[in-house]
Amino acid sequence: VRWMMYWIVFALYSVVETITDLTVAWFPLYYELKIAFVIWLLSPYTRGASLIYRKCLHPLLSSKEREIDEYIVQAKERSYETMVNFGKQGLSIAATAAVSAAVKGQGAITEKLRSLSMHDLSQIGQQDDRGDQLYQYSSQSANPAARRSQNTDSKDVGGWAQP
Repeated sequence: VRWMMYWIVFALYSVVETITDLTVAWFPLYYELKIAFVIWLLSPYTRGASLIYRKCLHPLLSSKEREIDEYIVQAKERSYETMVNFGKQGLSIAATAAVSAAVKGQGAITEKLRSLSMHDLSQIGQQDDRGDQLYQYSSQSANPAARRSQNTDSKDVGGWAQP
């Protein structure tokens, strides 16, 4: 309970400190007084946080308890609705990303399939501008010995046929 009182008072102190740092920081010994106040709040001998909580904050919080509880309930309801909306938006974004990735992927697959179309397959065995064979496909082309025997006009260097 003692630490709960301290942290509640310290939270209030942090809010007040933000404002006073902007307005009263020019005051001599301001920072030393802040340090002394925090030590007074923490000290087990002075119990400053308990004193401030019991004299000031507890009566104020008790008088506003009903309003605070209503605000908490409203915040819970709004947070649930907000999370549902964020979830819907997240699913919508994920679905859009998945569809666009699928469309892009389909385009890439189409390009790959187009490169293997019948038009391309019919060009196998044609020659390029220099007269060299572009693609040589036959059942024997996988056999290195058969390839060497087909390339009789090429030079044989070290067992490898040169085109």
